[in-house]
Amino acid sequence: MARRTGTADLPLHYGQVPKWLSQRMERLAGVVVEAIVLHYGRAELLRRLAHPFWFQAFGALMGQDWHSSGITTSTVWALKRALADRQWELGVHVCGGRGSHSRNTPQELRGIGERTGVDGERLGEISRLVAKVDSAAVQDGFAIYLHTFVVSDDGAWTVIQQGMNAATRLARRYHWLSEGLSSFVEAPHSAIDGQPVGNIVNLTDRRAARAREIDAELARGDPDRVLLELRKLLQTRQANLFANEAHLRMPAHHDVWPTDVSLKRLRGNLAAAANRGPRDFTELLLTPGVGARTVFALSLAAELIHGAPSRFADPARFSFAQGGKDGHPFPVPIKVYDETLRVLRSAVARARLGNDDKLAALRALDRESRRLEGAQGPSLKELVANERLMSPALDGRTAGTSSSTSLDDRPAATDASTSLDGRTAGTGSFNSLDDRTAARGASTSLDGRTAGTGSSTSLDDRTAATDASTSLDGRTAATGSSPHSLPQLATAAATR
Repeated sequence: MARRTGTADLPLHYGQVPKWLSQRMERLAGVVVEAIVLHYGRAELLRRLAHPFWFQAFGALMGQDWHSSGITTSTVWALKRALADRQWELGVHVCGGRGSHSRNTPQELRGIGERTGVDGERLGEISRLVAKVDSAAVQDGFAIYLHTFVVSDDGAWTVIQQGMNAATRLARRYHWLSEGLSSFVEAPHSAIDGQPVGNIVNLTDRRAARAREIDAELARGDPDRVLLELRKLLQTRQANLFANEAHLRMPAHHDVWPTDVSLKRLRGNLAAAANRGPRDFTELLLTPGVGARTVFALSLAAELIHGAPSRFADPARFSFAQGGKDGHPFPVPIKVYDETLRVLRSAVARARLGNDDKLAALRALDRESRRLEGAQGPSLKELVANERLMSPALDGRTAGTSSSTSLDDRPAATDASTSLDGRTAGTGSFNSLDDRTAARGASTSLDGRTAGTGSSTSLDDRTAATDASTSLDGRTAATGSSPHSLPQLATAAATR
């Protein structure tokens, strides 16, 4: 039993993850995944990876471009590297990847089957079938170039694959989950992350059952009859791919707008940082010299680990933990990133030995963030300005920043130019996508709520995004005076 959980549409970007970021991403991916497995189990990890909104938030938390197609490639790359040495301990394995790596998936699955006892040959067949469904059964104009198969020791799996359309400068990510799938050819997706780009031939739609039967008949029949049926098809209206599936749509703009985040929730994270979470949080997690800024990042990481699906309707909010390599919403603060890693790795190491006090403290911090969501706080503009002001002191870096303390000798490419079948999917580099109109915000999430609406007004004039049937914070984006330090902002946010 399995299903395709949904899709995501992302602006198509080319580039590489800088050396100073790639290994930090690997370490953060590993510690987050291990925390989820230790606390909730392998099945919950697979469910989260199959959720397009959670996956986008995961990549944003690690310092990737919050809205870019490259978030998919770099996140699965970091995940595969992170689990390479502990996959047998955790019982979770990441196979495949981009380009030629994707074609190694069946062989990797057979090897896992030999060691775990699961049917590796069958998993390989599933891998090929899933790739075929999203490339042939769903003819939406996107050439698949990335295919990643995540499987647990008990044979449960999730698939994340992505295609590109160079003509429209878009990428589409597809998510599958082996939980609840009754058919590979009828409504199999758990989610599709992307936006419509014209007529789509979706033979996996439930309403296309008769079409699939006709296809099989035509393949066995008279070629003249095939031509006749094709003429009939040209006169019919194509079914909408996204009628019944969860769908995430990321905007083209690079900077984070108030319409991209829930200010109510962001202020809750700030207030929790100001309070240092529950009373025992400081004693369990913090060391002298670590302040509210690191706790703010930890509160977003805790939400990623413990939050319910509805918490990820605004994945851009998670980019405020560690910034973004393109400088949006602000440069990656290396000192905060490394301290966040230290605290999380310490918590997971203790949990691995049977002492989950630090992981419990992180969960309490997540609860504190939710409790304080009604707190007043800075506007998004103030928060971004303050982060940029603090950036030099926090060793803030962007993709163009060189470092003599590189943690990795290999850059991780964020996107590919070849599809799974070896065809060229597109070349070139897009430095800006501002010359085209793109949907702003997200469409329907897995729990059926609207994640955001867009706006064409300037940053200063726009109101905060709407979430579900009510406003994310019930207010317009607050305006303020000169930027304050984060501790001051957080203290203000905690005032009820």
